[in-house]
Amino acid sequence: MSKSEVRSAALAQPNGHFAQATSARAEGTLVFISGMTARNVHGGVTGVGDITAQTHQVCQNLSAAVEAAGGTLDDIARVDVYVRNMEDFEAIHAVRRQYFTGVAPASTMVEVSKFVNKDYLIEINAIAVISENRA
Repeated sequence: MSKSEVRSAALAQPNGHFAQATSARAEGTLVFISGMTARNVHGGVTGVGDITAQTHQVCQNLSAAVEAAGGTLDDIARVDVYVRNMEDFEAIHAVRRQYFTGVAPASTMVEVSKFVNKDYLIEINAIAVISENRA
């Protein structure tokens, strides 16, 4: 997949690690990744009360899901981020920069009042485009 950041001089620059928009040109497979939480491989919650630890687990879960489909985190073009506390914005983006090292995905972040588990602080779903030669 050829993914690139789209920028407009008519828009303010993003204040976090995300693109205003991304374009993805590929004859490939769209992969829709369900909301990933800090639930680890053993079914427990990683980092109870710790947004940094939970964001790392979420990014590792996203990576595992996209890799199972034949791609990498670089193939993710869009994420939707749900958080319990918008004050965690900077900490979340600091972790995201470690995982999304190429063109950042387009992103929306919203604060929510509840998740399915009281210990979750963050959930991210994603859309990836995986080129035919790798899918």
